[in-house]
Amino acid sequence: MALAGIRVIELAGLAPVPLCGMILADFGATVVRIDRTRMATTDVLGRGKRSVALNLKKPEGVKVLKQLCNQSDVLIEPFRKGVMEKLGLGPEDLFSQNPKLIYARLTGFGQSGLYSRNAGHDINYIAVSGDLNQFIVIKYSSKEIRVTIEGAAYCGSWFWKSQQLGIWDQQRGENLLDTGAPFYETYKTSDGKYMAVGALEPQFYEQLIEGLGLDSTKLAPQNSQSDWPELKRIFTETFAAKSQEHWTKIFDGTDACVTPVLSFQEAFSHPHNRERGSFITAQDGQVSPRPAPVLSRTPAIVSLERDPRVGEHTQLVLAEHGFTTKQINKLESAGVIECNRSKSNL
Repeated sequence: MALAGIRVIELAGLAPVPLCGMILADFGATVVRIDRTRMATTDVLGRGKRSVALNLKKPEGVKVLKQLCNQSDVLIEPFRKGVMEKLGLGPEDLFSQNPKLIYARLTGFGQSGLYSRNAGHDINYIAVSGDLNQFIVIKYSSKEIRVTIEGAAYCGSWFWKSQQLGIWDQQRGENLLDTGAPFYETYKTSDGKYMAVGALEPQFYEQLIEGLGLDSTKLAPQNSQSDWPELKRIFTETFAAKSQEHWTKIFDGTDACVTPVLSFQEAFSHPHNRERGSFITAQDGQVSPRPAPVLSRTPAIVSLERDPRVGEHTQLVLAEHGFTTKQINKLESAGVIECNRSKSNL
């Protein structure tokens, strides 16, 4: 696989860091998740990882992590500014022992600036980046790598650079791509489901009108913004008269840019996704998206085993990194590590 032989240390955190670690594991990296001792994990993205439960509040725990990092290629951490440095685990601390280490900081507000020490979540980061005002929702973005507000703003580059195109001149909800246009919107069907419409180009718009059974000569021009509310009313009434299944049959195979809005289960069962193998099923029955990008020569080969329990691989991983049984037992007795010795399925 593409990342075979790459060794990654992941400090447990919320969704962006676990997702990053899972992607690396999916593509062949050996990923060790550092969990807190005496705490259950909320990580649902632990596929293919191993867990070491380590108490970083103890100096001995910091020493253990440093030894793991000395033999690793990548560290990914989720904490706000100053947390790792306070522990003695900042970039300079680790680079001095392993200068080739890639130190990736997935920190929402970054390591500098007014908000750098503030708590925050996705909605806060994209709000400050300017993207939320343009309606876009970005959850995951990702030597020292820093994934911050800038990551969200960077993903929204098109919005920034398209401001001179005249498509963002109106108030929110009244523009071409923020549900202002009747031909770029979702519509409820008679069975309470929805259809997504993205018929921007004139030739696609004509196929939309044809599929809806409407007469274009009796409608206002597509790009007459003053008539958009009335067009939206007509489209709303038309879609509401038939079921999602009906409209799907009408528009499948056309270039009207009209597709059903699917639930997770429906997406899993949809013929297009099944043909592409877009989703995988683990041994415990859980369904999740298959890794992307889809590489032709070195494709991801994901683990179908269950996610690791906290501390499940502490003893195994430490032994692999040169710790003796005596040292491991001493660390466990001191509360520095936690060993869940149940049989591993990984």
